[in-house]
Amino acid sequence: PACGCGNFLYVTYRALKDIEMEIVEKIVDNFSERSYRNIKFGLSRVSAKQFYGIDTLNVAVEVAKVTMMLGKELAASEWNKRISTKLSMLGLSLDEGLPLDSLEEQIICDDALFCEWPESDVIIGNPPYQSKNKIQAELGLDYINKVRKKYPDVPGLADYCVYWFKRAHNELQPNQRAGLVGTNTIRQNYSREGGLDYIVNNGGTIYDAISTQVWSGDAVVYVSIVNWVKGSYTGKKRIAFQRGDSANAPFEYHDVDKINSALSLSIDLTSANTLQSNKNPKKCFQGQTHGHTGFLLDKTEAEQILNENPEYRDVLFPYLNANEMLSNFDSLPSRYVIDFRKDDIFSANQYKVLINHVKKNVFEDRELKAKTESDRNKKLFDENPNARVNKHHQNFFNQWWRLSYARDDLMNQLESLPRYCVCGQVTKRPIFEFVSSEIHPNAALEVFLFSDDYSFGILQSNIHWEWFTARCSTLKGDPRYTSTTVFDSFPWPQNPNLEQIKKIADCSRNLREIRRDIMKRMGLSLRDIYRIAEETPSNPINEAQDLLNSEVFDTYGISPNEDVLSFLLDLNQEIYQKELENREVIKPGLPNFVVDKSCFISDDCIRLR
Repeated sequence: PACGCGNFLYVTYRALKDIEMEIVEKIVDNFSERSYRNIKFGLSRVSAKQFYGIDTLNVAVEVAKVTMMLGKELAASEWNKRISTKLSMLGLSLDEGLPLDSLEEQIICDDALFCEWPESDVIIGNPPYQSKNKIQAELGLDYINKVRKKYPDVPGLADYCVYWFKRAHNELQPNQRAGLVGTNTIRQNYSREGGLDYIVNNGGTIYDAISTQVWSGDAVVYVSIVNWVKGSYTGKKRIAFQRGDSANAPFEYHDVDKINSALSLSIDLTSANTLQSNKNPKKCFQGQTHGHTGFLLDKTEAEQILNENPEYRDVLFPYLNANEMLSNFDSLPSRYVIDFRKDDIFSANQYKVLINHVKKNVFEDRELKAKTESDRNKKLFDENPNARVNKHHQNFFNQWWRLSYARDDLMNQLESLPRYCVCGQVTKRPIFEFVSSEIHPNAALEVFLFSDDYSFGILQSNIHWEWFTARCSTLKGDPRYTSTTVFDSFPWPQNPNLEQIKKIADCSRNLREIRRDIMKRMGLSLRDIYRIAEETPSNPINEAQDLLNSEVFDTYGISPNEDVLSFLLDLNQEIYQKELENREVIKPGLPNFVVDKSCFISDDCIRLR
């Protein structure tokens, strides 16, 4: 399925022809002439007609046919050079490239998600890579609705290739095998639920997989490769990981008893529960999405406007993204954002300079996109009155003066805090930092509504980082923090005492002080000092982190030799059960028994000078 120009079919055809030649060679080399003369050879030649492909592009189908025809000619040439003598000894005729095979019934132009598949022994392929965020633009809303109606059990947020995994597994007969390449998101979150979870929960066994690999083609993407059988598989399974960001990076191989649907070596955390104590009240958010550069001003222009119009501080704010936090020497933002989230169009007009800037740069663009979307929706309705349509751009145009996603629920709470905690939403390293509430967070930052040093210490600890990397999704090869899968299920310590809380707070302040001192003395960014710390493990940053980790381990009650993820999964399930029984649990943040919370709130943070 999704055979494209036939690369997978061609390679498989050549591999099977090679196996067939090896069989002939072994018969001649290991049997006496008298023995093989008495053998009734019913040698089933590997034929191009035994290979089937489906693709939606007619030109790809035609190229695939030619590819397989050429494959037959090349294999015949090799066959006759390599084993022609042995073939004659067996009384078998030579393989011939001609006549060319007609493959009209084998390789067809159709949509593999909807058409009937031919009977087969093995399914292999490289399905399309459209992500959940681009699938509508690539394929159109009408097609998406058609796919979701056909496969209602696949989550709507799953990547497109997931549908092929589900369909392939359904096509397999008992003990038949499949091997597909997918984006590495197939092992994460909604995509995992729709594909690999479905496979292992419906009689499938993954026996060989590459968890993550840099794709060697033109697409800038990381992939996972999964081979499974519909049934049981005895013996060890093999899982591989590519360690690095280039196509030539080395692989690390592990032989294991079981490969889980997350394609990880660690304990399978797919059974971790969402904890209501983490969701209510909500403490973890994505930052603001401006949605259009017309809402942004560079620092110099913004400060000039504020000098001339001080009252504009109500709607014009410093705007920090993850790259600036990690890469700038002082971690300060270089842009400001115009945020009219509290203003209707009439009150926004009192800020003449800013509303005129937004109208000039944003209005026409949003109007055009809304019209294009409306025209597309009308066409869909004309073709299918029951079609689901998207009014994404229409909604933006209706409030053209406002950010695409201003995150009101987040920003309203930030106003009452002196500072808040952040990390890069996509990050290779556990780097958390406090940011002054006068600075607005960009969507590239994950925001945690904690101002206290204890909560920072928990988030900055290796315990939280291990849970993060085991439960997160990824963007390309880097971990991506998602509140629904990481924070909402992360269990906080349930039996901390005041002394332990104080020690964690002290260690977290100490770590930040050491970081700031090194940054100031050496002119380094946060990213710089963590890169250097990785290269030379014996350094003040790692020593301060180790002290923090030790105190956090002690507060959780985890022994040095205990498996952290197993402990956290058990704790997650314990808290979840208590919630079902309406029993009290310790929520994220400072526990309620801490009377004077202010003594745990220091004043260091990223702030404007």
